[in-house]
Amino acid sequence: QVQLVESGGGLVQPGGSLRLSCAASGIIFSINAMGWYRQAPGKQRELVATIISGDSTNYADSVKGRFTISRDNAKNTVYLQMNSLKPEDTAVYYCNVDGKSSWYETFSVWGQGTQVTVSS
Repeated sequence: QVQLVESGGGLVQPGGSLRLSCAASGIIFSINAMGWYRQAPGKQRELVATIISGDSTNYADSVKGRFTISRDNAKNTVYLQMNSLKPEDTAVYYCNVDGKSSWYETFSVWGQGTQVTVSS
């Protein structure tokens, strides 16, 4: 099985920065895509950013130019650098990783979520 451990959330003032981390562990043969999603109270979970093998990235329009997703393949870890944070970025942020445990077995797992609150 594959587990994800997220860290880096917290309370920050508008205009501030935070860096989220998500480390995958367990039986991992390869990782295809890693991504961050968020869910605000009363809203559906939405995509924030994804990065796939080859380091191709994709961002939600609302975070383009402010957030940067990156990955460390040696550590099976994905990061989300969040700058110029706004109150509307307040949400629980979830990490998602898609990969293979063997030549034939695939997995898609979610992290436990980390709270990000942007408030003065």
